Parts: sequence; structure tokens; C-alpha cells
Amino acid sequence: MGETFIPLADLRYAADVPRIPETALPPGGLLADRLGRPLRDLRISVTDRCNFRCSYCMPKEVFDKAYRFLPHSSLLSFEEITRAARLFVAHGVSKLRLTGGEPLLRKNLELLIEQLAALRTPEGEALDITLTTNGSLLERKAEALRAAGLRRVTVSLDALDDTVFRRMNDVDFPVADVLRGIDAALRVGLAPIKINMVVKRGTNDHEIVPLARHVRDAYGPGVILRFIEYMDVGATNGWCMDEVLPSAAVVQRLTEVFPLQPLQPNASGETAARWRYLDGGGEIGVISSVTQAFCRDCNRARLSTEGKLFLCLFASRGHDLRTLLRGAYSDEQIAAAIGLIWGEREDRYSELRGAGAAAAGSGERRVEMHYIGG
Repeated sequence: MGETFIPLADLRYAADVPRIPETALPPGGLLADRLGRPLRDLRISVTDRCNFRCSYCMPKEVFDKAYRFLPHSSLLSFEEITRAARLFVAHGVSKLRLTGGEPLLRKNLELLIEQLAALRTPEGEALDITLTTNGSLLERKAEALRAAGLRRVTVSLDALDDTVFRRMNDVDFPVADVLRGIDAALRVGLAPIKINMVVKRGTNDHEIVPLARHVRDAYGPGVILRFIEYMDVGATNGWCMDEVLPSAAVVQRLTEVFPLQPLQPNASGETAARWRYLDGGGEIGVISSVTQAFCRDCNRARLSTEGKLFLCLFASRGHDLRTLLRGAYSDEQIAAAIGLIWGEREDRYSELRGAGAAAAGSGERRVEMHYIGG
């Protein structure tokens, strides 16, 4: 597998400076792309660094001590992130998710959350602000995050068994510390909590039922466990279809122990198919981006830590918003550029992959997970 890893210098991503329309009208919150999909969800990566080395995201063979992460000067400042978020909100975004890398590694992240929590939709409503974390720092950060205005967290947890968990994070980090972080988040009111398990056949699929049982018994309906099919994001994780366990198989394994019933989506564009335990023990979700693509309802944009806007998790090129944010451009001009970018969007990688089409097309290397979040 080592021969497939990409030279360090090649792990930077091309981005086009967005075009600004001659007439920069105020955003109206009614954006739709070429497939009629609205813009509702912005995922913001605040750092490209992580203290884990999970093989499906940041394999140690590539992201080793010699790997050159972005210098601090390249990262968007909190003020630049907030300005960008405000413009996206004016275009109809109502949900902001902070990601990484591991977002809790970004110093003073609570200050950014305070700024984002002060934003309002055009209707005057508060935003849904959440954060995805590996949970390693959550125990010590939970109270400050909640005080700053964060409402919910999603915690990545790929195994309950400590040996399996340490092997998957590849830095020998104990699962007990993540579990304490979840407990701390519940205590301060960061709920409902979602736990994401990336399932790799032959690696951790035997942990599906034990983790589900633990979540049911320890937390009940206040924590939602979601199972994610192992995805072909980026170019460094050695992905192969043989390691994908279809979500249908996950549901079947769970049903044999805990009878399930399907639920309707909470909202349009939701990525997880929902199921509830018939005995009232809560619900689970399955995210099937490999076997059941949900591109047709995708309403998410992703802003990288250095200000590049990506329209798909599997994109190979971005749009350089940082140049606009640091240039002599007005809010109206930048908002108009964002509107133009989204209006021309037609990304549907997973759908094309499922149909056997050549989804990548350009031959450019797809962006890595740690760079733009999940």
C-alpha cells in the first residue's frame, strides 16, 4: 500500500479566484444550483491538523512528522470566518458545522463560536451551530464550548473495544477518554449528541452491535449512533470497495438483536437514513454515500481552513474566497461571487460513481478529508 501514497508537495489543492458579477445585488436567500438544490448547510474547517492518524482520513505513512501543515498565516482568522459565514447565512444557510482536522486543536475556538452564535438568519432566527470532534479534548473543553453558544456536538468513535480503537486512531489513544468527553458534553447540555462510526469491513465491523448496545444502555435516546460507509475521499487512504460494509448489512446485523423501524427524515438534505428501536431505546442512522448516493438532495458547501470553497466532499478544485476576504471587496461583491459559484454547481460524484461513470473527470486529485472535514 505504501507505494500508493502521494508526495507531500502534491497534497495542496488548486483553487480559482471567484468571478464577481458586474451587478452585485444583495443576497436574497434563494440560491439554487443547476440541479435545483438550495444552499442550507456550511461546513467550516478551522484547522488541517489532527492528533489522530486514522487510516481512512490521515494515514500515518503520509501525515508523518515531516508533513508540512498550513502555517497560521494561511488560515482564515476568526473574523474572516465570521464574515464569510454571515454572507452564506444571507444566502439561506441556517446550519454551521465546525470541522477540521480536529477543530478543538484550534486555539481559542470558543471566541469563534461566540461570534458565529451572534449571527441571525434574515428572519431573525438563531443558527444551528454544531461541531464534529474526535472527542480527545472534549472533556476539558465542553463547558467553555457550551458557554460560548455551541448547541450540539458530533463525536467520531469507531470502536468501543479499546484495542480496536487504539489501532484505528493509530496514536494509541484510549477509548475511555473519548467516553468521558461524551459524558462531559451531556452534563453541560450539548445535546442531542451524535456518535459517528466509520465502518470498515474486516477492521471494526464486529463492533457494530457492541457499540450500539453501549449507546442504548449508557445514554438512551439522548445520543444518536450513526454508521458511515467507508468512503473514497481523497487519495491517501488506500480505499477499496472490498472494505465497504453496505449500510443495509449494518441494519440487518442490528435488527437481529434490536428490532428496528424506519423513520422519516428530519429535514430535506439529511444525509442519514433514520431508524428507531421498537422498544423505545432511541434511534440510529446510516450514511450510505457509497451504496445509496444522496447527491440529489445535497445542500452543503465546505469552506477549507485556508478559505477555499468546495462544493462537494469529493471535489478536486475549490474557489479561493480568501483572496476576496483579504482584498478590497465589499460584502455585496463577495456575496454575489458566492451566488454565482453555487448557481453553477452540478457536482454529484457519488451518484456518478454508483452508476459506473467516470466521476472524477478532470483527473485532478480529490481533496483530503482532513482538509475540509466530513
